[in-house]
Amino acid sequence: MKDLITSILNLPLVMKVVLLSSAALGFVCDHILNITMTYNEQFLSVGFVVLLDGFFGILAGVKREGFKTYKALKVLRNLFTWWLIVFVVLSIEVSFKVSWLSETIVLPFMVFQIMSALKNASMAGFIKMELLNEILDKIDNHKGKRNVD
Repeated sequence: MKDLITSILNLPLVMKVVLLSSAALGFVCDHILNITMTYNEQFLSVGFVVLLDGFFGILAGVKREGFKTYKALKVLRNLFTWWLIVFVVLSIEVSFKVSWLSETIVLPFMVFQIMSALKNASMAGFIKMELLNEILDKIDNHKGKRNVD
């Protein structure tokens, strides 16, 4: 063991930096792999919701103004942004031993993403506007009936 430590200490500076940075990168990658595999259901569900919204958004956009590549690429940007948010939230949950953070932060936004997917599906012609209004009216009955002109 003493010979191993001595041989590492006698390495050139560049080799020490490479050794240290590869060990640090391995630790970070292991942490990322551990969280993504432990909570893969959350990553998949967020991915499905964002892709569903993006799919219907692209179809609605094609119907409205034609296909726009930069708007289609926004779906991938949103997907990776949401995955990063989920990863950070789950990392905080694991680090501080709390279990309520992802439900409090991510879940409300996912509900809005699903509502956006419903609206985009309606705008693309997959859901009738009357059905969408009926769904939205049933979400919060405690507010009373909506006046439709």
